[in-house]
Amino acid sequence: MSSIASHAAQKPNITQLELGERSLALYSWPQAPQEPRATVLLMHGLGEHMGRYGHVASALQAAGYTVFGYDHHGHGLSSGEQGSLPQPNLLVDDVATVMDHVRSLSPSPLVLLGHSMGGLIAARAVAQGLKHVDALVMSSPALGAQTNVIQKFLLATLPKLLPQLRVDNGVKTAWVARDAQVVRAYQQDPLVHRKISAALAAWIVNEGPKTVLQAHAWFMPTLLLYAGQDQLVLPQASADFARLASSNVVQAHCFNVMYHEIFNDPEKALVIAKLLAWLDGRYAA
Repeated sequence: MSSIASHAAQKPNITQLELGERSLALYSWPQAPQEPRATVLLMHGLGEHMGRYGHVASALQAAGYTVFGYDHHGHGLSSGEQGSLPQPNLLVDDVATVMDHVRSLSPSPLVLLGHSMGGLIAARAVAQGLKHVDALVMSSPALGAQTNVIQKFLLATLPKLLPQLRVDNGVKTAWVARDAQVVRAYQQDPLVHRKISAALAAWIVNEGPKTVLQAHAWFMPTLLLYAGQDQLVLPQASADFARLASSNVVQAHCFNVMYHEIFNDPEKALVIAKLLAWLDGRYAA
C-alpha cells in the first residue's frame, strides 16, 4: 500500500497532440515501469489542468502503472477558448482520440481515471462505447450539478440563444479542498481559469443525470470515489449511481468529511490507498 505523501510530484513530459486546427496537451510522466500492470489515463476537472495531478501520477507509477493525462479543449495548455465547447460531443470525441494515441504508446490494459467534469467525460465515453476501455475510476464526478434558481433559468435559455457565451463558472475556491495551501495554490495557478460557456454548462447539467439513469445497465468495472461534503457537485448523484448499479460492477466509497478534490484533501493518502487496492486487485504485478 503506497502513501501519496511518500511520492513527490514529478515534472511531466508535455507534447501537443495535433487534431487539425486544434491541439491537446498530452502529459506523460518519466520513470514508467518496464512491465506495467495497466495504463491509467488521467482526466482533470472544470477550469483546471493536468499539471495539478503529478502527485497522483507518481503514486500510480510507484505501484507499477504507466500514467498519461491531457488537458481538455479550452483548458490548460490545450488549444481553444477557455471553457468553450464548439460541438456537443467534442470532449468525448477527444477522449477517443487520446485513447488511440495512448494505446499506441502503451498497449497494456487501459483505465480511465477522471475527476469531476473529467469523471463525467470518462463515463460518457464508456456509455457511448466509442473505444475499448478496461476499467473506469470516477473521482467526485459531475453526475449532478450544484445550481441555484438563477443558474437554472440561464441554462434553460442561454445554450439556445448564445451557446458560446462564456461567463464565470461560479466555483467557490474555499470549497475545492480543506487544505488552505491547496486553495491558495489553486487561486494563484496561472493555468486555472474561471470560464465556462453556456454550451459546456448545459452539457454537464444534461449528461450527468443521463449517466445516473444508465447506472442500472452499467457494465464497466468501476470504482466510484466521492466526497460527502462536496459543495461543487452533488454527492447524492454519486450515491444514486452506486445504488442503481450492480455491486458486482460498481464499487463505491464516500469519504464523508472531504471536500470536492479528494486527491488534495488532508486525508488524500486514504483515497490513494483505496484507488491502488482496487487497481491492484484487478491487475496483478
